[in-house]
Amino acid sequence: MSQDTLIEVRDLAVEFVNGEQVNRVVDGISFDIRKGQTLALVGESGSGKSVTAHSILRLLPYPLARHPGGSIRYEGQDLLHLGEKPMQRIRGNRIAMIFQEPMTSLNPLHCIEKQINEILLLHKGLTGKQATARTLELLELVGIPEPKKRLKALPHELSGGQRQRVMIAMALANEPELLIADEPTTALDVTVQLKILDLLKSLQARLGMALLLISHDLNLVRRIAHRVCVMQCGQIVEQADCASLFENPQHPYTQMLINAEPSGGPAATAAGTPLLQVDDLKVWFPIKKGLLRRTVDHVKAVDGVDFSLPQGQTLGIVGESGSGKSTLGLAILRLIASQGGIRFDGHALQDLNQQQVRPLRREMQVVFQDPFGSLSPRMSVADIVGEGLRIHKIGTPIEQEATIVAALQEVGLDPQTRHRYPHEFSGGQRQRIAIARALVLKPALILLDEPTSALDRTVQRQVVELLRNLQVKYNLTYLFISHDLAVVKALSHQLMVIKHGQVVEQGDAQTIFQAPQHAYTRQLLEAAFLRPV
Repeated sequence: MSQDTLIEVRDLAVEFVNGEQVNRVVDGISFDIRKGQTLALVGESGSGKSVTAHSILRLLPYPLARHPGGSIRYEGQDLLHLGEKPMQRIRGNRIAMIFQEPMTSLNPLHCIEKQINEILLLHKGLTGKQATARTLELLELVGIPEPKKRLKALPHELSGGQRQRVMIAMALANEPELLIADEPTTALDVTVQLKILDLLKSLQARLGMALLLISHDLNLVRRIAHRVCVMQCGQIVEQADCASLFENPQHPYTQMLINAEPSGGPAATAAGTPLLQVDDLKVWFPIKKGLLRRTVDHVKAVDGVDFSLPQGQTLGIVGESGSGKSTLGLAILRLIASQGGIRFDGHALQDLNQQQVRPLRREMQVVFQDPFGSLSPRMSVADIVGEGLRIHKIGTPIEQEATIVAALQEVGLDPQTRHRYPHEFSGGQRQRIAIARALVLKPALILLDEPTSALDRTVQRQVVELLRNLQVKYNLTYLFISHDLAVVKALSHQLMVIKHGQVVEQGDAQTIFQAPQHAYTRQLLEAAFLRPV
């Protein structure tokens, strides 16, 4: 091991055992993590990235997981064969980890101060005022605004970016030599992603620590990594310094990942007559205080939105979390109360009660962000896709079965799998099931609420192509809500930029991407690495 090498991984193998079945998920990989540098592990879901990272801290579900071969050497010790007590002294102390989803990593019942103090007590023996002072120092270090006011905050009272900063503060509490960041920005807005990325870079420079970054976002990797290892099916197929790998990728899989960015423009469809018109739409949530719970103010989630969307076109709606994107979509579908005008296919929806709106619901469908959460685990794919047909009493059972088969074929799924359940499918396949469920009723309008944010880039590209093809074939109209501007650019004819419930810029999508007028739009494009021309 050379002097500048912090961690040396050689021929690492990981197997998961389920009864007689043995599944090798990491197969003989080798790499070094150098002091003060960033190594990125990239690849699609299931390639073995997280399992490799978790092996360093021995966080796998042993004994269901095992290491049939290889070594992970740190300071002359093989971590795979180190005793539990010495391993505990390394975990969180010399090697720390930031997990992908901070909301599930933080205790929802404990305030931020207690959770960071717990680490300081365990590893440093700090209590009382000393621990609180160090906690404030850490929160300030990671850029939490007004840290004193945040000490007693519970995780749900913080934004996604603030929760991730708290996770980073906890990881840095003991000034580790290595920080493992497992998809640290996946669920965050592009502007927050950029801030977290810059924070990690500045902390690394200040503290001199090494960083192991696990990600499928190659834009992020290109910006921060010194070296990159590309993983496919548990093996490293290519590793090189960052600049060389992106400028001259050698392996076909690496080339495929780099070229997987959604490209091209929206579907070539002719704009028809306006299908959806929204006039001065408002969604205000009352703030009630006092013993009598009187309304003292309002949260203006959507505040005076106007637009007209022609048949066969896509309106992309972008903005940060909390800007009002999803609230606007739910209000248009009459799933939450609103004020203002909503006109769909000649019907004034705001004048109709829920019973009167119901027949129109087959014309207005929705695809949600998390396909696993929106698909019932107790229903087969056939039941999920055919539910709308049964509710609206469309066709006989035999005709419904044929329609379900046709819908699954439309989205590129084998109809023979329709008797399986959602957990038996990958994330991309589950999203195709959700699209089939929306498509089976032959709607005029589909609301797509962050439908690709949880997917790998290669799968995203497939879903984007699918949505384009379906739009051309059926003259579909899309409301596409997302913070991923690369995907929005590939699908949208029109673009609406929302901030704090208000539209700051809207118009032809291509024009806005090329020459944004508002500073907030320029900020979003810069953060997404889509710099205006």
